[in-house]
Amino acid sequence: MPESALLAGALLCSFIGLGWLALAMEAHWQQVRPTPAPAAGTARLLRTLGALALAASLALCLAADHPSMAALVWVMSLAVAALSLALLLAWRPRWVGWLAGPG
Repeated sequence: MPESALLAGALLCSFIGLGWLALAMEAHWQQVRPTPAPAAGTARLLRTLGALALAASLALCLAADHPSMAALVWVMSLAVAALSLALLLAWRPRWVGWLAGPG
C-alpha cells in the first residue's frame, strides 16, 4: 500500500479517535446532541473506540515509515486532527454528530 494512503488513513484515524474522545465528555456531547450527557456505557464505549482509533493511527504511521519518523508523523497528525476537530466543534458542532452514532 502506498505511504500516502497509509498516512491519510492515520490522519483520518486520529481525527475520528479524538472525536470519539471529545464526545465522551459531557460538554462536547451537548454541543452535538440535545441530550444532557452520554450514558455511562456510551461514554465508556466512546473512550475505548477513541483509544483504539489512536492506536490504529500509530500503527498506520509505523507501517508507512521507520519508527523514529513514524512517531514524529503521528504526533503531527494528532496536532492537525486536534486543531481540525476543535475548529469544527466551534464552527459546526452538529457535523461531528455522525461519530456519536444514530440517535
